[in-house]
Amino acid sequence: MAIKQLSETLINQIAAGEVIERPASAAKELIENALDAGATRIEIATAGGGKTLLRVTDNGLGMSPADLELAIRRHCTSKLDGSLADIRTLGFRGEALPSIGSVARLSITTRTAEAREGATITITGGRSDPVRPSAAVVGTVVEVRELFFATPARLKFMKSERAETAAISEVVRRMAIAFPKVRFVLSGSDRSALEFPATGDDRLARMAQVLGRDFRDNAIEIDAEREGARLTGFAGVPTFNRGNSLQQYAFVNGRPVQDKLIMSAIRAAYAETVPQGRYPVAVLSLTIDPALVDVNVHPAKSDVRFRDPGLIRGLIIGAIREALMREGDRAATTGAQGLMRAFRPEFHRGDQQRPQEPWTAATSPYRPFSPGGAARGFAETPQAAFSDFAQPSARNAAVPVDSIQAADGQAASFPLGAARAQLHENYIVAQTDDQHAARERLVFETMRTALHARPVPAQALLIPEIVDLPEEDCDRLVAHAGEFTRLGLAIERFGPAAIAVRETPAMLGEMDAAGLVRQLADELAEWDTADGLAGRLEYLAATMACHGSVRSGRRLRTEEMNALLRRMEATPGSGQCNHGRPTYIELKLADIERLFGRS
Repeated sequence: MAIKQLSETLINQIAAGEVIERPASAAKELIENALDAGATRIEIATAGGGKTLLRVTDNGLGMSPADLELAIRRHCTSKLDGSLADIRTLGFRGEALPSIGSVARLSITTRTAEAREGATITITGGRSDPVRPSAAVVGTVVEVRELFFATPARLKFMKSERAETAAISEVVRRMAIAFPKVRFVLSGSDRSALEFPATGDDRLARMAQVLGRDFRDNAIEIDAEREGARLTGFAGVPTFNRGNSLQQYAFVNGRPVQDKLIMSAIRAAYAETVPQGRYPVAVLSLTIDPALVDVNVHPAKSDVRFRDPGLIRGLIIGAIREALMREGDRAATTGAQGLMRAFRPEFHRGDQQRPQEPWTAATSPYRPFSPGGAARGFAETPQAAFSDFAQPSARNAAVPVDSIQAADGQAASFPLGAARAQLHENYIVAQTDDQHAARERLVFETMRTALHARPVPAQALLIPEIVDLPEEDCDRLVAHAGEFTRLGLAIERFGPAAIAVRETPAMLGEMDAAGLVRQLADELAEWDTADGLAGRLEYLAATMACHGSVRSGRRLRTEEMNALLRRMEATPGSGQCNHGRPTYIELKLADIERLFGRS
């Protein structure tokens, strides 16, 4: 078969298949161009999920007629000086506009501040018309209509209009977080309007616009630096979590990315503080020398590659854990909000909506208390729910002044206050506290400190287990042999392509040594770090802490409850147990007053 040169149109369509996967991809490329042009206001309008119409209007620098004619040609860009080692702009490939123009009906209208009139060019399915004069304001308007009309096969793989609309919204949200000084407006016939006013240097205010006001109240500031790489941003307290990872945002030198190394590091940093199946909320921005990161590994520029991935992973994990130790024992404000909702008359459990009942004096939640009546908002009668107050389980006998029990005048000096009562042999009333979860966290932190303070005891295998591995995996494992020995795993080379396991951590008991070694080899190959063994040991410590802690149902004396509260105040991460459950919920005085209609 003879080799032939592809046509320019076909080349552009192939490039479009790599760069423009869906309408959201086109939106991302056009917004990046606007930001690189210095825009401070960007308006995006869509119809049909971006397939029918996608218009991006900015107040940036604009283009001259000569630049406009070059802009629609492949590999023409103003953002490179001939080297890929120092990329400081979002776009640089010079493929976005010609790729979009090859599969859609594209028109560009632009004007510079120096020009008296603007210029317009139109591209239809890869064929462009000459540049012509046009009335225009300073900036650029790019309008994309009938995306993929020239490649009908691609249209068959598009998702629903609602899904494509949501994808464009997510692109705008990511860009809005990355550039708080820019005003973003997203509107169209297929959506409700979305606007993010500029917040200047207040990055947290912009994050609150995108992630919700609750994020501002539950965010911990991150600011760390290691070997020239700086990490800034905000991470949510562990008990402020979500059911998916959509609210984890990462930026590298201002570029929104979805990098698996960064996401893995966030997951590892919250490993024993967030429940399984739940995801922390975080916005992290990494600033690094452009020569140390490759942003050219993916056509859509969504992935990056670091020269030293171990440095970046360690920086993220260390910075988040340090922040959690500093402030991670804060209770999420959403816990108090949930408790407040539970006290409202319309509160109901499960999925069955309580039918609306007409108001009567007998059903009013504010009617006089009647021992025989049931309170709306509780599954039990009021008397049954609070029967423990009649005969308190906490003994309030007098104790010496120097005892750990706080006097009324001293309670305010303790972050968690002083114990006043115990409900259902499970909850301490000071500021609501789960005694089992709190004690579990204290035991776990003690065990983890001991785990890292000295080598883990190991048990020798009667017959060493031989694990066959590729030679390069063996090289990586042997290079980390000292680290494994400290964790109780003794390995050594056994020929060019095998590892001999001679000792395993005693805490793990009988185990699959070969499976563990293979898992560690996989981690080293991908991340150049092996957290799997330490993770297993910490998981076991968490399990032991759970089973060895104060169990639910045990009545505590006042001195014991106060001692537990004081230890929580002094223990990092005590705001949640090692399974991620909150250990206390804080109700402000204003919240309590609202419950009783006093404010």
